[in-house]
Amino acid sequence: MDCDFLVLGGGIAGLSAAAALGGHGRVVVLEAEDALGFHSSGRSVSFSHYGIGNAAVRGLTAWSRDFLEGQPEGFCDTPVAVLSHSVYFATEEMLPRLAELQAEMARFTDAIRPVGPEELRALCPVLRTGDGGAVSGIYDPTALKLDADALLHSYARQVRAGGGAIHTGCRAAAIRYEGGRWTVETEDGGRWSAPVLVNAAGAWADRVAAMAGVRPIGLEPKRRTIIVIDPPTGTDFSAWPFVHSAVSDFYMLPESGQLLVSPVDEVEDEPGDAQPEDYDIALAAYQLEQYTTLSVSRIAHRWAGLRNFVADRTPTAGFDGQAPGFFWLVGQGGYGLQTAPAMAAVVEALAIGGAWPQGLAEWGVVPETVTPDRLRNGLPH
Repeated sequence: MDCDFLVLGGGIAGLSAAAALGGHGRVVVLEAEDALGFHSSGRSVSFSHYGIGNAAVRGLTAWSRDFLEGQPEGFCDTPVAVLSHSVYFATEEMLPRLAELQAEMARFTDAIRPVGPEELRALCPVLRTGDGGAVSGIYDPTALKLDADALLHSYARQVRAGGGAIHTGCRAAAIRYEGGRWTVETEDGGRWSAPVLVNAAGAWADRVAAMAGVRPIGLEPKRRTIIVIDPPTGTDFSAWPFVHSAVSDFYMLPESGQLLVSPVDEVEDEPGDAQPEDYDIALAAYQLEQYTTLSVSRIAHRWAGLRNFVADRTPTAGFDGQAPGFFWLVGQGGYGLQTAPAMAAVVEALAIGGAWPQGLAEWGVVPETVTPDRLRNGLPH
C-alpha cells in the first residue's frame, strides 16, 4: 500500500508525529507489537516536570504545557493532564546538586521555591529529615500528572480522523529504498511504501536503520525498574507529592492507592520486553527504606521499561543526511510523554520544510538542537 508518510513505531513519539503529519498527506503507522505503547510509553510513570533531562528537554517540556493543560477541542473527552506537585530533596552531601537543579529549573518556571526539613515532613510525613536525612529541598507546584493511555489513544484517533491508518502486529522484515520511495515488508506479508520513512521504533530504531542500510545513530537502551508497595494501613498518602532525590537515585509517588518506587536505574539492556531483575528490585526497596521511614514487607507488583538515549541525551528528529527520506525520531529518554506535543510540532516542521514551531526557540530549542546532524558531526548541543 502506498502512502506519503510511513511511521515505524506506535509509541507516543510515532503516534503524535503521525497525527501532526496527517494534514500533509496520507499517514500509515506500523507497530510491531499487538498493542500501542507496549514497551516504553505504556510503562512510564506519566509525569511532566522540570526536574529531569537537560535544557533541551526542559524547553520541549515547557512548550508542551499549553497543549497538555488546555488540550485542543475534541482531542480527548477527559483531561490528559492534571495539576500536581513534586519535591526534590537533598541530604547534606547532595546540597551542591540541589543548588544546580534549582538553577536549571528556575530557567523554565518561577513557581519553584526552597523548602526546609519541617515543610518537607509536612509535604511527605514519611521522608527522613535531619541527621543523615533530607536537610533541604525544592518544591514545585507546577508538575502535571499525565494520562498516558488517554494521550496515546487520543493521538491515535487523530491519525485515523485525518485519514491515516494504524496497524499493530506488523513487524518489519525487510526495508529497501528504490525509485525515491522506502518500501517496508512485514513479517505477515504486508508491503508498504512511502517517500518518507519515520523511524520511531524506540529501542529498535538502530536495528531498523541497519535493516534499511542506514548507519545507526548510536542509540542506548537503558532499563528502569519500578516496584509497587502498599503503604501502612490507615495512611492517607493521596496528597503526597512526587518525591525525588536531588541526585536521581530514588523517587516515589502515590498512584491508585499504592506507592510507585524506583531507584532511577539506567541499566544497559537489549531491545526487548524489559523485565525487572532481582538486584534492581532490591535496590528500589533499599532506597525507600533509606530515605523514608517506610519498610517493605511485600512488593505488590514490579515492572521495567526501556528508556532510549542518544549520546547527548536530547530527543532527536530529522532527516538523515546520507539517506534521502529517512527520518529519525528517537532518543526520547523517558521524556516522551511530557515532550510529545513539542516533538510532534518539530517533526511536522522538519518533515515538510515548514516554519519552526512558534515560541520554541525562546525556550532554547532550535533545529540544530534536535536534528541528527549534530550526532553525526560529533558536535554537542
